[in-house]
Amino acid sequence: MNITNFLKDFNLPSPLFVLSTIPFLFFLVKQIKSLPSKCSKNLPPGPPKLPIIGNLHQVDNKPHVSTANIAREYGPLISLRLGNQLVVIASTPEAAMGILKTQDRFLSARVVPTAFQQPSLIPHSLIWSECNETWKNLRTLCRTEMFSTKALEAQSMLREEKIGHMLEFLHSKQGEAINVEDVVFTTLFNTLSSIIFAKDLIDLKDDYGGSNELKATLRKIIEFGGRVIDFGSFFPILERFDLHGIRKGTLKLFSKVFSYWEYIIDERRSQVNSSTWSSEQAHTFVDRLLENGFSNNQIHQLVTELFVAGTNTTTSIVVWVMSELVRHQEVMLKIDNEMKREIKSDKINSSHLSKLPYLQACIKEAMRLHPPVPLLLPHMATDTCEVMSYTIPKNTKVFVNLWAMGRDPNVWDDPFSFDPERFMVTKLDFKGQDFELLPFGSGRRMCPGLPSGIKSIEFILASLIHEFTWVLPDGVDPSKLNMDSKFGIAMKRETPLELIFKRK
Repeated sequence: MNITNFLKDFNLPSPLFVLSTIPFLFFLVKQIKSLPSKCSKNLPPGPPKLPIIGNLHQVDNKPHVSTANIAREYGPLISLRLGNQLVVIASTPEAAMGILKTQDRFLSARVVPTAFQQPSLIPHSLIWSECNETWKNLRTLCRTEMFSTKALEAQSMLREEKIGHMLEFLHSKQGEAINVEDVVFTTLFNTLSSIIFAKDLIDLKDDYGGSNELKATLRKIIEFGGRVIDFGSFFPILERFDLHGIRKGTLKLFSKVFSYWEYIIDERRSQVNSSTWSSEQAHTFVDRLLENGFSNNQIHQLVTELFVAGTNTTTSIVVWVMSELVRHQEVMLKIDNEMKREIKSDKINSSHLSKLPYLQACIKEAMRLHPPVPLLLPHMATDTCEVMSYTIPKNTKVFVNLWAMGRDPNVWDDPFSFDPERFMVTKLDFKGQDFELLPFGSGRRMCPGLPSGIKSIEFILASLIHEFTWVLPDGVDPSKLNMDSKFGIAMKRETPLELIFKRK
């Protein structure tokens, strides 16, 4: 990316005028003088930096790809200067272990994207708040009530019901091309909303009504959160001006989303606070939150994060697995044979999933090639520490490039091929202990929803494979399916996956 294109990409009003003003020039001089010099002699290596913008011109709208290319030249742990922000990126399992395990204590703080910098909400955040007692209690509550073995067993019938609705909808659309992401997202969202509120908030059949508006609003929040171009995050002195309108825009979207379920919270609060209430009547997650004294703001923040994290990344994984299976019919045939061998009933249920190791291997292989969060969520150093003999100064932003790790020929044989067989002969898993495969992260910031997410992914895929033959519209050759990705909070396909589902 050259400097002219770099300035255009920021989409700022009259950039040449801004650059020509005396205050801006004063700001630039101040930024140069304020660049940290301490510990700079032992920083991880990286490419030469331009004045003021540093390496910004070398990081494009697919930062997982551009930083992987830089790492190939400079090593497994690199440092970049993005504006006046120091960034360190790990691109190998060894470097990832140093960040997520060895120095987890010092590198577990979060960098909060501009979209989520809402002062009234951050203290109640499971994802973005500090690792303090409030955060620990919140995480424990979610793990106990949402993601424990007991909770997952209690949710199994509900999950089967929602997937049943998905299958009924697809049966009613025989011969039509279906946007897979839309159907999977809605199914996952309604599963979560039923666990949280005992109510579906989106209708699979509603293409233009209120529920579709809720879906669109949530996607806009996700889009804002994944913005790569954000001038304030590169030059913190400008952050308060919100030059791209990201913070202001997201706050409006949050208020709009909250309105879809606030009435439910108020109704449940009245019941929980009544003299006749007993804990045995608590059937939803929001009941438990109200019993624990959560305010509406606290509930709004947590519920929104659960919806965003529990639908966005999980949907992304399902769609990438399906994309690979469409392209590799021989792999699909092996899953089909495994199902015929292991499952004797007409309908898939939760108990069948453990009998499908080849399907599980396909999911791992797709997550290796297409990690749902390719750079993981950003970490920040709370204090100066050392990784791989390099110094990581305090307040450095730290990323782990899972996309680069998944395609590293030093880690994987034939890394660009989709080959589930590799996971049939290895015990590598994605539970945070094997640093070659970390789609859900590792350490204290590891995704707490892993058990629930994996259960949903396996169940949806098994059901769709068991029930339907998948065909690309218009006779498109599966080997020519576009597999380009689009960077965001979750890595999605650049073009939607549309399929015709034919009953078997």
